[in-house]
Amino acid sequence: MDALYRVVLLVLVAASSQLMSAASQDRAAQIDALFRSVSATSPGAAVLASKNGRPLFERGYGITDLRTLHKIDERSNFRLASVTKQFTAMGIMLLVHDGKLRYDQSLTDIFPNFPAYGKAITIRHLLNHTSGLLDYEDLMAKQYGNTPDEKIPQIKDAGVLALLEKVSTTKFPAGGKWEYSNSGYCLLAMVVEKISGEPFGQFLEERIFAPLEMSNTLAYEKGKNEVSNRAYGNTFENGVWRETDQSSTSATLGDGGVYTSLADLARWDEALRKHTLLAEREMQPALWAVEPSGGPSKEPDGRRVRYGFGWFLDPYKGHPRMWHYGETVGFRTSIQRFPSDDLTVVVLCNRVDLSAADLALKIADLYLKPSR
Repeated sequence: MDALYRVVLLVLVAASSQLMSAASQDRAAQIDALFRSVSATSPGAAVLASKNGRPLFERGYGITDLRTLHKIDERSNFRLASVTKQFTAMGIMLLVHDGKLRYDQSLTDIFPNFPAYGKAITIRHLLNHTSGLLDYEDLMAKQYGNTPDEKIPQIKDAGVLALLEKVSTTKFPAGGKWEYSNSGYCLLAMVVEKISGEPFGQFLEERIFAPLEMSNTLAYEKGKNEVSNRAYGNTFENGVWRETDQSSTSATLGDGGVYTSLADLARWDEALRKHTLLAEREMQPALWAVEPSGGPSKEPDGRRVRYGFGWFLDPYKGHPRMWHYGETVGFRTSIQRFPSDDLTVVVLCNRVDLSAADLALKIADLYLKPSR
């Protein structure tokens, strides 16, 4: 009887394994279909879906650049654009952990020469986009007028601070409403530098990337470091692909300057799962959605927004979610984390005609169980 039981059990395990394999192959085929527009010789995307810290799907589509035609894979490094903000926020949180910074400190506490309006703007306001700071892109547009972008010197985080020190007003009182602010995250990079006494990129390397063995991740600074296995940004214009990798705003770090790969983002995701850098209690402030005094947070198109520190927090089809997107010249990126489902999806694109966020959600749909 025991022998018969073992035989039946082995048959059931084998059948279950075959069913799981067939389901996995079916999902892979559906994901491949989402990227059917990416040819073997065009810019493309890198895709990762993982559950419980283990990869369910990992694949590259297309090439990293138009010169070498290197194939995109899990080691290809993409400019994250605004997906960078979660690393900037973590840098600030680590300084709070060290006891060197408080979320309620104001800009003038840290930068004594900052204009008086900075007295009302706290670190927390910068983190959750309720500072009211003017957009540095708008200030640059006023400064350079109709000058072609390729002739405008690249601005850095210190340059953003300098621009904001020359103005005397904000869009709205700090804490009064929510409005996405790249300016705020550039200033957060400068806060990290001021408080730590180290360059922002070096701080990220020492406190985040190196401890997590994200060996190919860096805050890119032209002339100071190099991106290995680099994917270059591209745009399809007049029937041909054209490299559009850099602009006048591509040198700022705090709002979008990190380059990384699927392999390293898997390590980052694992660190978030296991609370490697910060205890779960210390991570909680990043996951509290801001409540501006002037009413619910909203996008310009009227959509409700839930935002913490470097993460959007609105649920998806009833599933709790922490996520972000990135958009910059030549790149579209997204990370979608579903903590209750222990599912993470990452899509990194080095072309602008793909919506990384939409694609990531379509992939998530293949793995998420219907919510009750």
